[in-house]
Amino acid sequence: NFLKIITLNFTGLNDIEKKKFEEDLDFLKKENLIFLDKDKISKKIFKNKIVEDFSVFKNYPSELEIFIKKTNFLAITKKHNQDYYIGSNGNLIYTKNSLKSLPFIFGNVEPDDFLKLKAHINNSEFNFDQIKNLYFFKSKRWDIETKAGLIVKLPLDQIEVSLNYLSKIIISKEFKNKKIIDLRQKNQIILND
Repeated sequence: NFLKIITLNFTGLNDIEKKKFEEDLDFLKKENLIFLDKDKISKKIFKNKIVEDFSVFKNYPSELEIFIKKTNFLAITKKHNQDYYIGSNGNLIYTKNSLKSLPFIFGNVEPDDFLKLKAHINNSEFNFDQIKNLYFFKSKRWDIETKAGLIVKLPLDQIEVSLNYLSKIIISKEFKNKKIIDLRQKNQIILND
C-alpha cells in the first residue's frame, strides 16, 4: 500500500459539487501517486461542465489535492425549453434556478458566438454590466437591450468600433430619450424615439 491514494481533497467546490467529483474520481483510490494517468484524470474532471481549469498536487504519502477553478456564468439562454448558463469556458450548463442578474440571450445561440461578442464588448469602452438582454439572429448579428431600456442594433462587423460610438452616445444629453439606436450601417447612426 506504499504511496497508494487513500484521500481525495477538493478545493473550490461546494459540498454537493465535491460529492459529485468524489464519485467521478473514486477510481483513483488505491492508485499509486507516482503512476497517475493525467489524461484520464483530466477527461473525468473536464467532463463536468462547470470546470474552467484545475490543478493536482500530490501530498505524499497518500493524499491527492485537486484544486478546481469553476467557470464564470456570463449569460442565460434557453435550449429545448430548458435554462442554461453560458460559462466563460464555452460550455452550456443546465440550471434549474437561473440568476436573474445575468443577461438573457434570445435566439438559437451557440456559446462560441456569444463568447466572440463578449470579447468584442470587453475590448470596447461599453460596459457588459449595462446589458439586460441580448438578441441573436440567424445572420449571426446581435441586438443589445440595456438595463435602461435602450435597444442597440449592432452590425455584423466592426462591433468594437460601434460599441465605442455607443458608449459616447449613451452619455450624451442629446440622445437621452432615444429608445432605439441602429448602428448597422457603416458611418451612420440611426435613432428612433
